[in-house]
Amino acid sequence: MQLFKGVGCPAIFVPGNNETDVELREACAGLKEAHVLHGSGVEMEGIPFFGVGGGIPVTPFGSWSFDFTEEQGAELLRDCPRGAVLVSHSPPKGVVDVTSSGKSIGSSAVREAILRLTPRLVVCGHVHHSAGESARLGNSPVINVGPAGMVVEL
Repeated sequence: MQLFKGVGCPAIFVPGNNETDVELREACAGLKEAHVLHGSGVEMEGIPFFGVGGGIPVTPFGSWSFDFTEEQGAELLRDCPRGAVLVSHSPPKGVVDVTSSGKSIGSSAVREAILRLTPRLVVCGHVHHSAGESARLGNSPVINVGPAGMVVEL
């Protein structure tokens, strides 16, 4: 988190599968411009942002992983406003979600939310092998920023 102290602009964080939303909020407590989103949103300069973290669907990593079923994921996405910037740890099913073994492991709940709500941008991660890839789902651009992250200006 020290990396973000000198950035000087707002930053959106969602939990991954290594930390809970509570743990991430604690880690970001000293960052003035940090917004931790998990089933919640924030508006900045007139732009709505909505975030959901954790692995959706449940990963095979075991009990240490912060994961949710597709049904729980759909519930977490319920309040996402139409046209928001959606920040999701998990990518949508079938888009920027292919593992090194060629398997698509994205979330159906995230995919359905994107098709229903048409976010202006979708930023995701989780699937390291697809890091840096981008595509469109419906009318929404989707970027897998991967573990290195990415600065995106709107």
